[in-house]
Amino acid sequence: MFKDQSLKSKLALFTGFIFCSNLFISLPIRSASALAAWALTSNGNLKLRTSSGTNLDAFYQSSTTDIGERVWIDFPGELSRPRTIKGNGSIKEIRLGKPSKGKTRLVIEFLPSVQLEHSKLKLIGTSPNNWELKLIGLESNSFRSIEEGNILRNSIKRTYEKIKNEDLDISSLPNVPYGKYKVVLDPGHGGTDPGAVGINGLRETDIVLEVSKSVSGFLSKKGVKTLLTRNYERTLDLQPRVTKANNSKADAFVSIHANATRGRRKDVNGLETYYYSGFKGYSLAKNIQKQILIFSPQSPDRGVRRSRFYVIRKTSMPAALVEIGFVTGMYDANLLRQKSYRDKMSFAIAKGILNYLKVSN
Repeated sequence: MFKDQSLKSKLALFTGFIFCSNLFISLPIRSASALAAWALTSNGNLKLRTSSGTNLDAFYQSSTTDIGERVWIDFPGELSRPRTIKGNGSIKEIRLGKPSKGKTRLVIEFLPSVQLEHSKLKLIGTSPNNWELKLIGLESNSFRSIEEGNILRNSIKRTYEKIKNEDLDISSLPNVPYGKYKVVLDPGHGGTDPGAVGINGLRETDIVLEVSKSVSGFLSKKGVKTLLTRNYERTLDLQPRVTKANNSKADAFVSIHANATRGRRKDVNGLETYYYSGFKGYSLAKNIQKQILIFSPQSPDRGVRRSRFYVIRKTSMPAALVEIGFVTGMYDANLLRQKSYRDKMSFAIAKGILNYLKVSN
């Protein structure tokens, strides 16, 4: 999945047969101040270890007559020793250099005969300082593994005090002026559109409707007026959701979803929250993401990220869309089936919303 770059790069596809685009980055917006270690395994997985705190930029460039396809990743921090590593099999070479002051670049160049499925390339954060890119289209075992450094060394894990069910106490939620605020909650999908369907038939629509109602309950007990775009299992298009929210003149809009991978990859799990624009939208998403990570400390942090989802782009108030786990992920699906976990997610989302209302209005 790619983000468009510029018209110039699109035109190059037709004029010079070179297409360069930014890979969609799937995890923490807080990751990587420098490249610490990397490994390209023989089954086509690029694994990275970085220090946490900043973003990565990843790119793909198509081949020309005499130059093979390339994938490269830019890291903050300058490389002390630029070098080129000779490849083997379908890998021509790997280069590590300094494209500009303050940056490090890792480039993988393939033989001209290699054809990646570039639309499926996705750089995924698997922990606060570990990343993985599956080179889809690259034949497995077409080269021997190449690596530098220890990928597992000093891997960072978040540590939080374990949250018990008895800790889900209304009195522990932040206080806001009673009756002052209104929040619209949007359970994703519904009716003929069940959303994502995961392991053992786990359905997104069932999960998010229950969680949304529970969030509404927690907020109501703190004096926040709530409005659900749907409160039972029914089909509802995107525009009616937006219209209902905008007509309500609410202070915030939160759409609640569960995630899935196209290839039903059981190894992809984690929590993420999106916003579209503005500091308040970002603040709302950030507060929610912080709380859901506290209440599910072992879940991978996939970050607070900007997106153009219709319901957060078209609503007139600060808006966020939260993904509370992957129904296709082995770890997440096991949690999402548990009512105790769904209760924790509901409490965490409510707490994030209340924290936002308390500091932003």
